[in-house]
Amino acid sequence: MTLLDLFLSFLQTGLFSVGGGYVAIPLIRSQTVDVHGWLTEAELMDLATIAEMTPGPIVVNGATFVGLKIAGVPGALVATFGAILPSLIIVSLLAHIYRRFREMPLLQSVLASLRPAVVALIAAAGINMLLQVAFGGRNAVALANARWAGIALFAAAFFALRKWKANPILIMALCGAGGLLLGLAGAF
Repeated sequence: MTLLDLFLSFLQTGLFSVGGGYVAIPLIRSQTVDVHGWLTEAELMDLATIAEMTPGPIVVNGATFVGLKIAGVPGALVATFGAILPSLIIVSLLAHIYRRFREMPLLQSVLASLRPAVVALIAAAGINMLLQVAFGGRNAVALANARWAGIALFAAAFFALRKWKANPILIMALCGAGGLLLGLAGAF
């Protein structure tokens, strides 16, 4: 039953993560933390970090990670297949439809109306992740609970990415090194 649960959970995640990887994080959270209890909030943050650092889509990397944790290599294969199956089918159909009707104003209107929803999903995922980094939880926003090292790393990374358009891989490596040093110093 675990393999079927993995397949169905990531089939749902793959089906409804319209707009990219960051949209998938709340969906992955729902299935892995809330519904099945396969991950803790901290493990989900680790999953998001690892999935972002490794090549490939976040939902595929996340499915592989969770599947491997829950049921070994068969779990990784089943969860990954569940995550990519909707995309395989939907993209093939949409490519055909788009090629045929790309100049149609109604199609352009539908695409334009989806953009705000995608931005909202990305913002919600980002805010949840920031609250986890800065305050250790989604609803525990209080200065007494602040994780100042995480806030400082976030602020430095955000500034470098926005102001200098720094390479995201370099920023992740520098934050990882900074986190290591802060952890060794006992600040993390």
